[in-house]
Amino acid sequence: MHSRTPVIIASVVLFHVAALWALHAGLLQRMVEVVVPVMAISQAEPPPPPPKPPEPVKPPEPPKTPPPPKPVQPVLTPPPTPQPPAPATPEPPAVLAAPTAAPTAPAVQAAPPAPPPPAPPPAPPAPAPAKVELPSSKADYLHNPPPEYPRMSKRMGEQGKVVLRVLIGPDGAPQKVELQTSSGFERLDKSAMDAAMRWRYVPGKRGGVPEAMWYQVPIQFTLE
Repeated sequence: MHSRTPVIIASVVLFHVAALWALHAGLLQRMVEVVVPVMAISQAEPPPPPPKPPEPVKPPEPPKTPPPPKPVQPVLTPPPTPQPPAPATPEPPAVLAAPTAAPTAPAVQAAPPAPPPPAPPPAPPAPAPAKVELPSSKADYLHNPPPEYPRMSKRMGEQGKVVLRVLIGPDGAPQKVELQTSSGFERLDKSAMDAAMRWRYVPGKRGGVPEAMWYQVPIQFTLE
């Protein structure tokens, strides 16, 4: 029994070795069959030729200019030789024909002259300027009292003439007063301006219509 065991083991090992060798040999053969044709095909086909470089484009030739025309030489012709004049032959006398009356053209009547354009109408006369009536403060019915003479001015001997500009409204009432010429003394000027603003006036008129106007009021201060 023990003598057969090594024989069995050896036979099993040989069997496996043979199977491995056979398997290995078959795979190698198949790999050779596949690889060899591929290599043969790749070696048989030549590589494609490289692409040709593009041909250079030739520039267009410049247009040819025609040669200049040759100058034409003038042909000189000899002057004609003068020939003697032919003898004059007497002309037959002319027969005067009787004058015939020319046909009279019909008289053309001239067109009558065009009438002159009508004269433009005269411009209307400019309106006369409206009459202006200046205001006044001397009407009797106004009853304007004289300005007060300041006592201090009397003591100091102050006197003089004051000229005022007063704006008179359409109702105759003073609206504004301005000092145009001073008397030289402030007390006299102030007394005159106070009196002018208390007075009543006849309003100024333009074309009979009352309107606001400036009026010059002179006031004299004199010591008796």
